[in-house]
Amino acid sequence: MARVRVEAEIRPTEDPEKVKQAVLNVFKPDRMRIEEYGEYRLLVAEADSLRSLERLHQLLRQDRILDAARRSLMRGVEKGYLIFKLNKQVAYVGHVSFVDMDAEAPMGPITFIVEWDNPMEVVDWLAPPTRMGRPVYEKPRPDSV
Repeated sequence: MARVRVEAEIRPTEDPEKVKQAVLNVFKPDRMRIEEYGEYRLLVAEADSLRSLERLHQLLRQDRILDAARRSLMRGVEKGYLIFKLNKQVAYVGHVSFVDMDAEAPMGPITFIVEWDNPMEVVDWLAPPTRMGRPVYEKPRPDSV
């Protein structure tokens, strides 16, 4: 079973609704909440299916960034996990930009933690290898087979 957790810090100068919208533009959660730790607030969104990543899957193709996405995603592959970060401001306007270091996202990134036995299956589904800018193959969502 897949588990997807998405986190985004809500900075004091940010509107929580805009942070929520940025997350919803790239992810469809089953649950969403704001956790407060004194002055620090964290938006946490969770889902129990890779279906929640369908919007991200579509945006990677719409924005034509499969090669860059694949490189970024592959750096986040660990045993049983896939971890990657997106620019929150870019997500708010309905696009995708990967972040390697938090400093690349002045308002903080949106962090994805995808739990799946074989995270390379998720990478292959989200961002397959390309040739001449087109996917070499399109695999079905891993939890749909």
